Amino acid sequence: MQKIKSLMARQGLKSPQESVVDTSPVESFRTPSKEELRELREQPTDPQAQQEIIDSIEEVYFSSDSFDMVQYELEKLPPDLNLLELEEYRDKLKRQQAAVSKRVADLILEKQPSYVKELERVTSLQTNLQLAAVICTNARRQLHSAKEGFTEASLGLLANQRRRQLLTGLLKSLRTIKTLQRTDVRLSEMLEEEDYPGAIQLCLECQKAASTFKHYNCISELNSKLQDTLEQIEEQLDVALSKTCKHFDVSHYTKVQLAYKLLGKTQTAMDQLHMHFTQAIHNTVFQVVLGYVELCAGNADTKFQKMPYKDLCTHITTDSYIPCLTDLCKALWEVMLSYHLTMQWHDEHYKEEETTPGADDSNTEGSDESNVGRSYVKKKLEHGLTRIWQDVQLKVKAYLLGTDVSNFKYDDFIVVLDVISRLMQVGEEFCGSKSEVLQESIKRQSVNYFKNYHRTRLEELRMFLENETWELCPVKSNFSIAQLHEFRFMGQCRSPSVSPSRQPESTELVELCLFEQYLQGGNPFEMQIDNKEEETEDVLASNGYESDELEKSVYQDYDSDSDVPEELKQDYVDEQTGDAPVKSVSRETLRSRKRSDYNLNRANAPILTNTTLNVIRLVGKYMQMMNILKPIAFDVIHCVSQLFDYYLYAVYTFFGRNDMHFQSASLPSQGSQPGVSRQAVPVYWYESSGLGLISSRLRTTLSRIQESLIDMEAGGENAGPHASPEERKEKVPSPHLSQLVILTSSDTLYGLAERVVATESLVFLAEQFEFLQPHLDTTMPSAKKPFLQQFYSQTVSTASELRKPIYWIVAAKAIDYEQMLLLMAGVKWDIKEIMSQHNVYVDVLLKEFEKFNQRLGDVSRIVRIPLPVSNVLWEHCIRLANRTLVEGYANVKKCSNEGRALMQLDFQQFLMKLEKLTDLRPIPDKEFVETYIKAYYLTENDMEQFIKNHREYSMKQLTNLVNVCLGSHINKKARQKLLAAIDDIDRPKR
Repeated sequence: MQKIKSLMARQGLKSPQESVVDTSPVESFRTPSKEELRELREQPTDPQAQQEIIDSIEEVYFSSDSFDMVQYELEKLPPDLNLLELEEYRDKLKRQQAAVSKRVADLILEKQPSYVKELERVTSLQTNLQLAAVICTNARRQLHSAKEGFTEASLGLLANQRRRQLLTGLLKSLRTIKTLQRTDVRLSEMLEEEDYPGAIQLCLECQKAASTFKHYNCISELNSKLQDTLEQIEEQLDVALSKTCKHFDVSHYTKVQLAYKLLGKTQTAMDQLHMHFTQAIHNTVFQVVLGYVELCAGNADTKFQKMPYKDLCTHITTDSYIPCLTDLCKALWEVMLSYHLTMQWHDEHYKEEETTPGADDSNTEGSDESNVGRSYVKKKLEHGLTRIWQDVQLKVKAYLLGTDVSNFKYDDFIVVLDVISRLMQVGEEFCGSKSEVLQESIKRQSVNYFKNYHRTRLEELRMFLENETWELCPVKSNFSIAQLHEFRFMGQCRSPSVSPSRQPESTELVELCLFEQYLQGGNPFEMQIDNKEEETEDVLASNGYESDELEKSVYQDYDSDSDVPEELKQDYVDEQTGDAPVKSVSRETLRSRKRSDYNLNRANAPILTNTTLNVIRLVGKYMQMMNILKPIAFDVIHCVSQLFDYYLYAVYTFFGRNDMHFQSASLPSQGSQPGVSRQAVPVYWYESSGLGLISSRLRTTLSRIQESLIDMEAGGENAGPHASPEERKEKVPSPHLSQLVILTSSDTLYGLAERVVATESLVFLAEQFEFLQPHLDTTMPSAKKPFLQQFYSQTVSTASELRKPIYWIVAAKAIDYEQMLLLMAGVKWDIKEIMSQHNVYVDVLLKEFEKFNQRLGDVSRIVRIPLPVSNVLWEHCIRLANRTLVEGYANVKKCSNEGRALMQLDFQQFLMKLEKLTDLRPIPDKEFVETYIKAYYLTENDMEQFIKNHREYSMKQLTNLVNVCLGSHINKKARQKLLAAIDDIDRPKR
């Protein structure tokens, strides 16, 4: 095909299609020229023959303009070309082309008359348009003639008439101006006579007349003079209005309001009034504080007068703080009372207008405006209540926070609280406000005061903990914190919600009549100090609050290094009955009464120390203070939580850290590496089951306590970046265990008695906190209750979890696991016959457990070991023993089926004897050992699944299991596959 095209191109021949159209399909249907039309007409035509030729044309030629005829015809050529056939086919195509051209020419001739007719219509339209243009030109010329001849003459007459009317109006205006000039003189005379209402009335009438002629220069000058006079009157009215802010007078205020009403500026008067009240508040408080500051300074230095109010408040001395606060509240009371009387005047005035019949019905438009004004004034006054009270709160807040009251006496601080409480009562009646700003201010000062107190108590608690020998404090078996003097207030008010619910009822009566009570004179803050002194004595007596001196003496009685005095035992042992003990019971006698009862089949006296009792008493005092200092209830509870946090952290620090106080041959540090040696128990023995590690919840709690409460720098520990002095001030150094407490002696089972007393006293303390939770929950603000819930759920409830890490240290040292590993290493496990006798290491291990059981009984004679404690101890020892067995079996190099049977025999013997020593069921980690022994018999596929499912075993133990099975039922290829599976499991741990 391509050869034919190229040949045609060289010879200059065109394809049949190209002969019809050279460049595009459109040209194939071009209009024939005249000569062609003539030739076509001259040729004889046979319509039927032409139609047959056209019908013979293939449909594809009529498909689309983009149809490539040449390509189509070339593709139709046969493989073998015949010149004769090609010429015949070419002639056929030419005939078809001629027929099509003939048909096109005929169609053009048929449409020729229509073309001529349309051309004639276009020519006619052009003639009509030329005629229309001539008509428009003539019309415009005639309109111009009418304008010049008629319109301009008529408008000139109208303009002259208008000018005449303006001159007539000007004559009237000149006469009015002459009258206004004379009125200005009269207005000046009335101002000199101080006739303000008449002056305002005349001035307004003159302004109304002058506004009509304000376009004249002389009137504009007169108008400005009237405006100046009116402004002068307004200034004098403004001064008179400001005088009502401190001392309200009904007649004076009525005149001022009438003058503003004549001016039509009643709403503006309200705006000015509120501004004056704001200024009066500022000036009043500044003068009161300035007077006390200058009085205390003792000189007439003017530097205080230029100080901002906030800075001035910082110069108030401690002695003058309460008198100045009282005078400040008195002065602010006068301002608020004036505003209260102002609102009363407007309420009564509007009621009189509503009841008085007038011309309001005839002038509905004026009545609507009056109603709008009343509505504005009413809303403005109501809005001003909150605004003025907010200003009062901010001024008092600046005064409260200007002085550090943390060192105030308790009674003085209560007086401050009472004054602010009375001021908040005023605010409640004044505008129904809850006084959030005052509450926040007094809360901050109360928090500052209480934190200073709490800081001292925490330091004392640290001293007690560092001197505590963790010996049992003898109390009755029915001991309850409700018997303590500090918690008697809970018995007086069984439901904390009763007292607050009654108190508002009594105070509400006072609040409702507070303004009416002092309306005629007096001040609600005048007798506050004298009354409060009596109230404070009553409150302190009813709540049983003790002074710091008495508290210190109580703490001295609680010295942990001395025996418990008789009086103290009477306080917390016999307080419920009120009977004094007949004689002092010695500590040895109490110890002798306590038999080996660590299995605990009966209820006994609680385990607690002197320090525990001190913390409980301190919590009681905090709760008493919380009832008095209600604005800081949350902060007090937060400090109560810190007491528990510090006690918990101390117990953990003393007894729960694996790397503190002593390093033993059996006790690893937290940073030791896995491995078997004679000096350390491998870490993975207990990491896999969490034996030696605290729970994640307890770890989070301890981290939070250490970060928020413990001053690591003071303790010589660098746990992180140095904290700021402010942060360190809120923290307490970490306590240190007393040197009298020995935890490294095997005779005392590594201080188990002290550990039991410390841990179980913490658990007892947590139980007392659980008992107090309902009372704390009712006192806690609703918005802060999630904190209390979180404290109980994440801290108090974790106290018992300390048993695990503390008693694990004893369990890790009580049994000689290293000796057992050495004995197991000497056993031959590739025996050929089944043995009926177990190995010696089992008897040695059981003797260790018997010795442990005996020592546990010896400790129980000193201090009662509760059942949960004994269970934890036995569980730890058994788990460590079982892990030691698995580790010993994992050290075996060669083992036969008979050797595995011997392992099972040894373990069953160990379990049988162990069950006689302890009541703990089921035996912990029993399946851990049995599963490892039985894994020896697994096939290759089962072994691979075993490796994936049992990740509690170490990589070394799994690897040894595969190596021992090599040759028996696992080949080398399977061994490589299993070792690769172990490596894949271990890789994420790296």
